[in-house]
Amino acid sequence: MDFIARIEQERNSSADITAKTQSIYNELLRRSRCLGTGNFKSISSDDIASLFDLYDERFFDGRCRRVLGDAPLSFRLSKRMTQAAGKATRLRHRDRLTKQIRTEYEIAVSTTLLFQTFHDIDRPIVMSGIECRDRLEALQRIFEHELVHLIEFLLWEQSSCSARRFQSIANRFFCHTEHTHQLITPRERALTKFGVKPGSRVSFRLDGQHYVGVVNRITKRATVLVEDARGVKYTDGKRYTKFYVPLGQLKRLET
Repeated sequence: MDFIARIEQERNSSADITAKTQSIYNELLRRSRCLGTGNFKSISSDDIASLFDLYDERFFDGRCRRVLGDAPLSFRLSKRMTQAAGKATRLRHRDRLTKQIRTEYEIAVSTTLLFQTFHDIDRPIVMSGIECRDRLEALQRIFEHELVHLIEFLLWEQSSCSARRFQSIANRFFCHTEHTHQLITPRERALTKFGVKPGSRVSFRLDGQHYVGVVNRITKRATVLVEDARGVKYTDGKRYTKFYVPLGQLKRLET
């Protein structure tokens, strides 16, 4: 059976999927110089590369690597991704000299979301419809999702997790029943731990000065707009200076 037919038709039993993913969990802990435990506190891009090799070997008999051929595949850890848990990318470049098209691929994983989860907010963590017991299981579900994107890129050049084909592959190979994550986002943590959300009126101190403003955006820090006659004019007609403030330094004010 060729690889496309296998991806379109093969179905793994839930017991087989559980056994394979647990063996990958154990093997990654054994191999890694960083992880150490299921609720690891550090991670390397090498760990994501190891996940690719382990999944490709145990679920696809190395076919993903063979289909890739000479096309580069890189793995990246991102602190800037604060909503998406992972991202698979297909990039095409034209060589200026040879005019040939070069295709390369990347899988990125959000360390911000991983490390905020299983940390200081206690609630069930469901990834792709599967409840996860620790950070490493969550990482596996993220990776499985992005691996399906990669496979679709390799075989069909396009991929959408809202499409029927993607969801069928994810379900038949990894038992995914959803295509979304429930990791702890910066917005959820800000509201749960500090009572702060976009639109909240807050105060904070910076360099000995006291400021009062409104939270405009929340990522790893809060973007706070403070009225300032010398600041930038916004659509409400007022002028503001923008501050990036750690969440723990904000005090929510009653409106």
